[in-house]
Amino acid sequence: MNYRTLGRTGWKVSEISFGAWAIGGTWGNVDDNESLAALNKALDLGVNFFDTADVYGDGRSEQLLAKLKKERREEFHIATKAGRRLNPHTAEGYNKKNLTSFIERSLKKLNTEAIDLLQLHCPPTEVFYNPEVFGILDDLVKEGKLLNYGVSVEKIEEALKAIEFPNVKTVQIIFNMFRQRPADLFFEQAKKKQIGILARVPLSSGMLTGKFTKDSKFEDDDHRKFNRNGEDFDKGETFSGVDYNLSLKAVEELKAVCPKGMSLTQFALKWILMFDAVTCAIPGAKRPIQAEENISASDFPALSEQSMNDVKSIYEKYIKKNVHHLW
Repeated sequence: MNYRTLGRTGWKVSEISFGAWAIGGTWGNVDDNESLAALNKALDLGVNFFDTADVYGDGRSEQLLAKLKKERREEFHIATKAGRRLNPHTAEGYNKKNLTSFIERSLKKLNTEAIDLLQLHCPPTEVFYNPEVFGILDDLVKEGKLLNYGVSVEKIEEALKAIEFPNVKTVQIIFNMFRQRPADLFFEQAKKKQIGILARVPLSSGMLTGKFTKDSKFEDDDHRKFNRNGEDFDKGETFSGVDYNLSLKAVEELKAVCPKGMSLTQFALKWILMFDAVTCAIPGAKRPIQAEENISASDFPALSEQSMNDVKSIYEKYIKKNVHHLW
């Protein structure tokens, strides 16, 4: 495992880390014992950074991480998120009372006195233009409830606005072979301000594993079935906002250019790591074997210029015109 510095936190974190959305819920059936086995396997293989949120299984994945922390001696960092408990999810809801309530709930679920990294959870765009919200987070740091804070965003505009606030230390953003726009401008600006970047949805909801077909079925409680068109939350969170059948066509071409000795999963994750602005990718894993395959991507040598050009060509052929301008 290789490690990179997470912005101004000063932490050295595993460049392949662990996203805990899938072990919380909305990804079909999940077994807590299997989830804990996946978390333990990740820790065994050098992962020291885990990303979760208070709404993943209504706190289920936060509690699993608390259990992991209790059972293992290794030091690791946990990032969680707040804001999506709001119903309706409005900018006005990002006030001191609500944020404090969410954070105190997470402190209990995580069984800790201070949250390592708290991220606003893809709030409405207006929130990023409200300095008072970030002032509330500053106060929570002063109170000792947060060690650091950052944001999770849907849009490049939101990411660029967020890093104008001096104490925002990290940005979590969708970045993968099917969502390449962050590399155009945002990465350059983030590097100037020493912002840690967490690349989420790195495997495009599993599409970039190459394991799906036009006949693949998803369970009713899996967002890959119920959120294809953004029915429940932002469309871009499910298969990167790319049409399912179009994605399959692009994946077939990616398989054809995948370097020998690598799975498509490893290729997709290594591609992300080729961008030095990225601190870590945070793929999910419901089973130990998935965690192992994800983490192994760190050990491969750098991709060739030809491989990078191949990915760019396939993106431009199939994907760019459909998603590049939207987020």
